[in-house]
Amino acid sequence: MRLLLVRHGPAEDRVAWRALGKDDGSRPLTAEGRERTRAALKGLSRVLDPPGVIATSPLVRAVETAAELARAFRSGAPEVLPAIAPGEPPVAVTSWLASSRPVELVALVGHEPQLGRVACWLLARTPEPFLALKKSGACLLDLGDRPRAGAARLVWMLAPAELRRLGR
Repeated sequence: MRLLLVRHGPAEDRVAWRALGKDDGSRPLTAEGRERTRAALKGLSRVLDPPGVIATSPLVRAVETAAELARAFRSGAPEVLPAIAPGEPPVAVTSWLASSRPVELVALVGHEPQLGRVACWLLARTPEPFLALKKSGACLLDLGDRPRAGAARLVWMLAPAELRRLGR
């Protein structure tokens, strides 16, 4: 199984959103963020086959990014996965992956530092992130025959600008 981690695209400003009295979870992608994300995901769709499963954090900006990912790959609708929400323990994602139906590629769309924590848990069995994805960036992990903490291998990690170049 391979695991694709995708960080959500650029969203409305956190401080300005809070000043309006709105919940951070409802903060959407900006119009420019949506365009930049589409361009990055176009590049991603050129280097990978469609994921068998796309799951997303329940926060709006991640849900919107996951919908764009599904469109880029012409795949089914993403499912909401609370285990990838900010603050959840990385082991929750490992448990979800282990209990999921077997597919070649699973894509998770979420946030930093959560995605870094998940990656580092799977790579080195440490919840302390030593890598971080940029907005609209992605990384691919090879989990082997089953997901286990400390047993994954980093295949690649691409910044959004690199993904956009691949999409041209």
